[in-house]
Amino acid sequence: MTPESQELEALLERAGVEPALRGRLARYGALVLQTNRRFNLTGARTGEEIGSHLIDSLTVVPYVSDPYVDIGTGGGFPAVPVALATGMPITMIEANLKKARFLETTLKQLDLRGEVVAERAEMAGHRPELRERFASGTGRAIGSAPTVVELLLPFLRTGGVAVLQRGHLGSAERVALEDAALVLGGRVEIETSAGDERRIIVLRKEAVTPSRFPRRTGIPAKRPLCSP
Repeated sequence: MTPESQELEALLERAGVEPALRGRLARYGALVLQTNRRFNLTGARTGEEIGSHLIDSLTVVPYVSDPYVDIGTGGGFPAVPVALATGMPITMIEANLKKARFLETTLKQLDLRGEVVAERAEMAGHRPELRERFASGTGRAIGSAPTVVELLLPFLRTGGVAVLQRGHLGSAERVALEDAALVLGGRVEIETSAGDERRIIVLRKEAVTPSRFPRRTGIPAKRPLCSP
């Protein structure tokens, strides 16, 4: 066991993570820390910061189901912890080629089932084999709430859920999120605390997303849907 793994396992134990999961999460977190020394995989640089990301990722587990997609996966949060906790296969959408290669290596090293799509979500969301396919999806740190739902809901089948991890949500962003969800075929179903200032917002997909969404590359972030 590496020093990074030992530190992370101790952090996870103090957080109450079950023994059977701690070791695998710690091994993954150590891979992230080691890779971060070679190129910028994530802004988290210390064991404590990575441990916080691991614990935060686990908060989505009660809400996700197979088949599951994560967009803008970056270094693998929350998708890889979800796979480790549930055993589900994961589809990760990540346009950065270095990060996508890291994710592919991580799947092999941790013996996880899944695939990496090295493409922008705006493009991948229009691919017939990915669109309207998934029962659940996440998008952790890729923009405002309306941006996330525009990029994520096209991947979900009717009846599926989008799980958003958010900090403080101002009144204007909340209204924009609710309105954007309706435009995209969804509605806000659950909002609950995930500790401290963190919130989990679950949206239910109730109708097929109009074919024009997501809009072309960069537009969902530059001009968030229904925002003032």
